[in-house]
Amino acid sequence: MLFSNGSTGYKLLMMSSINQFSSQDTIEFFNEQGLKTKVERGNRVFPLSDKASDVTKYLLKNAENCKINLNELVLDIKCKENGRFELKTTQKSYIFDKVIVATGGKSYPATGSTGDGYKFAKKLGLDVVAPKSALVPIRLNDYFCKSLQGLSLKNVELHAVIGGKEKALFGEMLFTGDGISGPLVLSLSSYISSEKNVELWLDFKPALSHEQLENRILREFDENKNKNLSYIIRGLLPSSLVGVFLNRVKLDGERKVNGIKQEERKRLVEYLKHFSLSFKELYPVETGIVTSGGINLKEINPKTMECKKIKNLYFIGEVIDVDCLTGGFNLQTAFSTAFACANNIY
Repeated sequence: MLFSNGSTGYKLLMMSSINQFSSQDTIEFFNEQGLKTKVERGNRVFPLSDKASDVTKYLLKNAENCKINLNELVLDIKCKENGRFELKTTQKSYIFDKVIVATGGKSYPATGSTGDGYKFAKKLGLDVVAPKSALVPIRLNDYFCKSLQGLSLKNVELHAVIGGKEKALFGEMLFTGDGISGPLVLSLSSYISSEKNVELWLDFKPALSHEQLENRILREFDENKNKNLSYIIRGLLPSSLVGVFLNRVKLDGERKVNGIKQEERKRLVEYLKHFSLSFKELYPVETGIVTSGGINLKEINPKTMECKKIKNLYFIGEVIDVDCLTGGFNLQTAFSTAFACANNIY
């Protein structure tokens, strides 16, 4: 499991629930329901149909014997003197012996995940870690983003210096109208969190060392002495990026290769390995795939997901202070904490 939060308490809570219901258990569960799955690069598991809606369909099928009240917003949760709970909704009030809060975080409010769980927890006297952006695109100050919008890059390495510590991730990314997104960027955003002072740069050729890249360019120059410099760069970068790159290194793409000096060639290598990006900010928490923050893990029993202060009150999934990197790990967190909770209740 790839956690964004590296604290000991965090790992203890997650491993306690994951050991009860692992990713393999999740795969077997869906397979038994009739949903066929496949494993892709990075051990990421998807429906064989590539339709996320199929996962929802089989979950609903499994819950068809449960009573589910739809379009009924929960407004408040109160603890009664007899140890029971009163839930007030837009329709009526209910009395329950046990309550499970699985309201999600603040990301994607259109799905109904508006952070109500935090409000309930605070009112009940529990500590809530302030929600922040996680798995979100990054906004840049760079002028060229708009001209590169939609450009996808594969097998690149994005570096960030965050609070004095360097983090580098390899994979796929793309340019948006005002920044960068894609799996690589979304994962890195979880490490950045609320940090404002961030240094970013791209390594376009992470598989090659500086020396290997310089030797490759030397060969290209030797074989294409009378070609324009832009011709060589088009063999190294996507065509839409060539002009931006040459502008950054301050070299005219119309110059002939045989006129490029050694110092200029070394500059090409340096910028291919270290193309700086000007960090502006993360996109807001509402745009994130998941939310960082939530119910403080110190409030939760890691084996049962029961609130330590209030008996028979449980918190599961993204409403607690749990967030992982992209790749299905956050869904597994939801499944595992739900299983641990259900096991304790029944």
